[in-house]
Amino acid sequence: MVQRQLPNPAELLELMKFKKPQFDGTTRRLDAALTIADLRTIAKRRTPKAAFDYTDGAAEGELSLRRARQAFQDVEFHPGILRPAPQVDTSVDILGGPSALPFGIAPTGFTRLMQTEGEVAGAGAAAAAGIPFTLSTLGTTSIEGVKAANPHGRNWFQLYVMRDREISYELTRRAAAAGFDTLQFTVDTPVAGARLRDKRNGFSIPPQLTLGTIVNAIPRPWWWYDFLTTPKLEFASLSTTGGTVGELLDAAMDPTISYDDLAVIRDLWPGKIVIKGVQNVEDSVRLRDAGVDGIVLSNHGGRQLDRAPIPFHLLPQVRRAVGDDFTVMIDTGIMNGADIVASVALGADFTLIGRAYLYGLMAGGRRGVDRTIAILRTEIERTMRLLGVASLAELEPAHVTQLTRLVPVAKSVSEAVVR
Repeated sequence: MVQRQLPNPAELLELMKFKKPQFDGTTRRLDAALTIADLRTIAKRRTPKAAFDYTDGAAEGELSLRRARQAFQDVEFHPGILRPAPQVDTSVDILGGPSALPFGIAPTGFTRLMQTEGEVAGAGAAAAAGIPFTLSTLGTTSIEGVKAANPHGRNWFQLYVMRDREISYELTRRAAAAGFDTLQFTVDTPVAGARLRDKRNGFSIPPQLTLGTIVNAIPRPWWWYDFLTTPKLEFASLSTTGGTVGELLDAAMDPTISYDDLAVIRDLWPGKIVIKGVQNVEDSVRLRDAGVDGIVLSNHGGRQLDRAPIPFHLLPQVRRAVGDDFTVMIDTGIMNGADIVASVALGADFTLIGRAYLYGLMAGGRRGVDRTIAILRTEIERTMRLLGVASLAELEPAHVTQLTRLVPVAKSVSEAVVR
């Protein structure tokens, strides 16, 4: 028989400790977010549809983005046992400087449209975390403004080669003068991808008010208050601001970009230069031989060519082809610290986060970006401990298996079909 007794009031009080109420709504929301997916849910609730869909969407059927995310989910880890890792070292040296974590903030365009703090919030959060921040050519904060927000940290600049080459040259000189240490020369945007969500939403810069956008804004007055009471939203580096995103890109970009343009920019830029948007092994080897400092395996977050190669799947092949001494970074589809750990294990020197950062920004401004970084840091550290590794240098391909979902058709079979 179980012995029973009357409850002791003193013991009940020890068991019934109530959580201190949090009256700051932003803090309460962010504290409740345990994953990047949670931040995305908050961001969707707080941001008008056109701005949210610009961040969340990709090109055409959005197959490239879904496949990239699925590739990270189709990972099997192989932990070691009886290998204590009470403390883990997440720091890395990348492109001649330190980063406290194996990821940095990727370049994103129109960032103040998502939330008015924009790139200043991203650069400030990156500075606090000790990681690099990348400013886009299509950013809504100037090169000098980002430098002011992150005066002692690592700032990188992402460069598009414009039809008017002198615009690109001048941006390169300004970034160098401001002390940015790395240039991301982007090669996957000769023309704009077909971003159908933006077209259906009538998304443009500056935003155009329609009956639909007004109705969608009614439950989000805080976004419109921020938008209407802060400095005018415009490109900080470009003078052209009218039209849809695709129209702006098509007017600015140049499909004739070539290795000759790379040579000119290389001569202008005094720091490290990496090529962003590499999508096959052959180009990776050629760029290494051309003397660049590194590459970013990327399909532009699925926002350019739909059905493009999956960067995470391409990573092991590229690492084998270019050797261990060449810098290889990766983006597209990263939504969890475990994705970053798997990438490092398979040969990435560094990773970049785009949407994950913007979900945090939309969810809570600067504090939301801090929360994004904190979530990813926790996931990275926990995954490393569970794998039994104390530093990133201990990660190796044996820790990861990429499970197969998409299998290429054998060449002999495809040739037979053609015949």
